[in-house]
Amino acid sequence: MNIKKIIPGFIVCSVIAYIGTVLGGIFPKLGGASFAIILGIILGNTLVKSDKFAAGSVFSESNLLSYSIVLLGGTLNIYSVFSVGVKGVSFIIIQMMITVAASIWIGKKMKFKKKFTYLMGSGNAVCGSSAIGAVSPVVKPEQNDLGISITIVNLVGTVLMFLLPFTSRVIFHGDTVMTSALIGGILQSVGQVIGAGQLVNNEVLQLATIFKIIRIIFIVVLVSYLGKKVAKDSKLAKIEKEVEIEVEVEVNETTLEETKKRGFKKLNIPWYITGFFIFTTLKTLGVFNGDLSNIFHSISSKFEIIALAGIGMRVKFSTLFSQGPKALTYGLIIGVVQVVAAVALIELMYGLSF
Repeated sequence: MNIKKIIPGFIVCSVIAYIGTVLGGIFPKLGGASFAIILGIILGNTLVKSDKFAAGSVFSESNLLSYSIVLLGGTLNIYSVFSVGVKGVSFIIIQMMITVAASIWIGKKMKFKKKFTYLMGSGNAVCGSSAIGAVSPVVKPEQNDLGISITIVNLVGTVLMFLLPFTSRVIFHGDTVMTSALIGGILQSVGQVIGAGQLVNNEVLQLATIFKIIRIIFIVVLVSYLGKKVAKDSKLAKIEKEVEIEVEVEVNETTLEETKKRGFKKLNIPWYITGFFIFTTLKTLGVFNGDLSNIFHSISSKFEIIALAGIGMRVKFSTLFSQGPKALTYGLIIGVVQVVAAVALIELMYGLSF
């Protein structure tokens, strides 16, 4: 690690993050994260687009986001899961599965690259930019795909943050549990959940946050799943190149079966996911008290915003303009699927009539 090369870009990312945080305080419904990545994109394509800032932006987007995820684990208590009951946990699991599956399927139909669909599925299913950052080391996407996915997920989440409270009033008539499930089960970031909850009432804010926490806890499962899926994709791609067309039919079944066995035997979980789980366990056992958890949360949030600034700096306007409209349409379709699926599941599980 060359510190001298990192410092210029890191300083720029930190300044962008600070400005984003200030703007987020002025416009809390949007949040510092949204401003950080937008400012990063603008400045990274204008005033600070020099290569001398590249090393620092890479460090910010990768290392700091990993540290942020570990620290986030120290703020979560596994026992929070039990407060929403079996129905609540089941709703979250099914909703996440639908979101990931729909993202991959829709993305395939729209001819997006597999790795980009994995990022979109992760960001929408779990916790926005944090989830995308968590899965990116196992997915190993192209740099522009990483930035665009985070931008689109944050943008769609911001739109839904204002729409879901109104939607819940119309459909669920102010029911606390169902409104909380809708908000906590769909919105991408914790800040968006809190913002939407504040538009309803304090009870919804608290319960929606717990639904959100459950989704974050399942990030470990998602990373494990995508790690296996990417490994399988890679092996199957090699098989397709190596196997002769004439004998493909004969060897395909055996080869695929062997590939599945090898892929599922080897599970390569990134260090920060292990750290996340350890910190969550320590928090649950009471090793981390409230004050320490608050410190973890504060540092984690700062690291995440600096990382988002770094990611924004590495998104090029040319790529965003060429792929952005199509990607935005993709993100909006996923958002619609999430809302429809969530309303249907809540209706089915909790039995509220329209």
